[in-house]
Amino acid sequence: MKKISIAILLFTSLIACKKNSDFLDGQAIALDETAVFTDSVRTVAFLTGIYSDIAFSFNKGRWNSHGNTEQATDDAEYNFSGTGQAAVVLYNGSISPTAYVNLNNVLLDFWNTPYANIRRANIMLSKLPTTPLSADMQNRMKGETRFLRAWYYTQLLVCYGGLPIVKDNVYGKDDIIDLPRETFANTVKYIATELDAAAALLPDVYSNSLDYGRATKGACLALKSRLLLYAASPLFNGGATTSDPTLAAIVSYPTANASYWQAAADAANAVINSNQFSLLVDNTTAPGYGFFNVFLQRVNPEYIFGYYRAPNRDMEGFYNPPTRGGAKNSMATQDLVDAFPMKNGRQPLNADGTVSSSSGYNAADPYANRDPRFNYSIIYNGANYFSTTTNSKVPVFTYVNGTGATGQTADAFGVGTTTGYFSRKMCDDAISANSSANTNRAWPLIRYAEILLNYAEAINETGQTALAYPKLIELRKRAGIDAGADALYGLKANMTVAEMREVIRNERRIELAFEDHRWHDIRRWKIAMTVSNQYNSVMRVTKNANGSYTYDRLKSIRLHSFRPEMHLLPLPDGEVRKMPSMLQNPGW
Repeated sequence: MKKISIAILLFTSLIACKKNSDFLDGQAIALDETAVFTDSVRTVAFLTGIYSDIAFSFNKGRWNSHGNTEQATDDAEYNFSGTGQAAVVLYNGSISPTAYVNLNNVLLDFWNTPYANIRRANIMLSKLPTTPLSADMQNRMKGETRFLRAWYYTQLLVCYGGLPIVKDNVYGKDDIIDLPRETFANTVKYIATELDAAAALLPDVYSNSLDYGRATKGACLALKSRLLLYAASPLFNGGATTSDPTLAAIVSYPTANASYWQAAADAANAVINSNQFSLLVDNTTAPGYGFFNVFLQRVNPEYIFGYYRAPNRDMEGFYNPPTRGGAKNSMATQDLVDAFPMKNGRQPLNADGTVSSSSGYNAADPYANRDPRFNYSIIYNGANYFSTTTNSKVPVFTYVNGTGATGQTADAFGVGTTTGYFSRKMCDDAISANSSANTNRAWPLIRYAEILLNYAEAINETGQTALAYPKLIELRKRAGIDAGADALYGLKANMTVAEMREVIRNERRIELAFEDHRWHDIRRWKIAMTVSNQYNSVMRVTKNANGSYTYDRLKSIRLHSFRPEMHLLPLPDGEVRKMPSMLQNPGW
């Protein structure tokens, strides 16, 4: 076999370091290993470099500065449609083992970025004992590094299943490597064990603001919660789509077992019982204001793990309408709009698409009296948003040929928006992409809200449905939904496991919208064959002569296509050729 250099060997003697007072900002410099690890500041900077890619999957400009997996779901329509765009390849089903290369390696970040950072973590762990850092600092940094390694392995697991586990090895460019994939069970066990070991070395919190964003014990527990929830899900819990027993064990637990759900519930409960985190609640300023404000605060009780950046207009630039200077790269769909309940907590539509008589929904005024999270997540026709033209919040008009205070039609249906909506989740409506102000935010990689949803989902699947209610009520209360006479915040009493499952999935969809969850969720729940084999729904709004509006539900012109083998990504063809012991995923 020829000597090879796979993704985990991207970094050799030249090491990119970042050195700056702001944790994840700075300029890259090239130094050899001796220069780095004989200097305490440079050693810390090397660790910071491993952190620098933690948000690669969340990043709104992940592909070509404007693509992300959210545009391959039923939540959003992409502003681009070229077949060379990575997000298009995901939503139209043209992904293949060779598509990575055909797209100039853009999609290789699914594989390369995690393995590159796993190698960097291994270098860090091998060099730490020789650094001039104190023993306490070495232990803490060891914990951080093991967490980060587990973070990147988890990113790989949810896309590919069982993995080649490098362990602590640091391979050189001349090493011959042919690692088989571990079973799914062993991969999960390895990651979970790493997280337990890291948690034992890390503090609950950091007192120094320069350390915000670094891994804590809570981050380890939270990632373990996510890991075990995914592992317990239908795709991985006896859900292999192959008759080959060897391959089935690589991509899933071979046999479904409810105990995996209990383990996931226990892991989420460990985070909850740590009493280190809570939802940011503020229903005094406005209903659900805490949900809006949490994304605009660098430090808050809800962020368990985040990506900390200098003040910016990241989200505004990506999501804002044209009249606000935004690129509107990802536009919310009518499908997502329909998922939001009313302020009384009831769903506006029945399963068959008819109006729910108990919800209070008015099809002639569809955006009135909705869950406050809707108003903080979606820009709809007539929604107010800051404009530099008026230096105030004025309506955004998305109706056909729409005009407004800015006197422009740039936001109108068929001109600015293809769905009738723009996204505003995580945006600061007091600024816009074309204003000069910035927001002092961090990107949410793990929020406490996710942990509550993780627990609710897992405990419901064990048959203990009653225990899921308090977590959903906690989320809905923070959202500003009305309690109702029964104090169930719109939830139906005494739901079956199946009924509660649908409620939890919907709650997860709206609470975590655009936070890098939906694409993973529809695959792990094995519902992608339904929701991603159709046209997304859009809303055409027309203004009538009397000033009223007509609302017409239409289908997008972009057909989403999903095949069974797409539940797991194909391993890059080049990697399989280099390592023949590494079996390809089913169907590829």
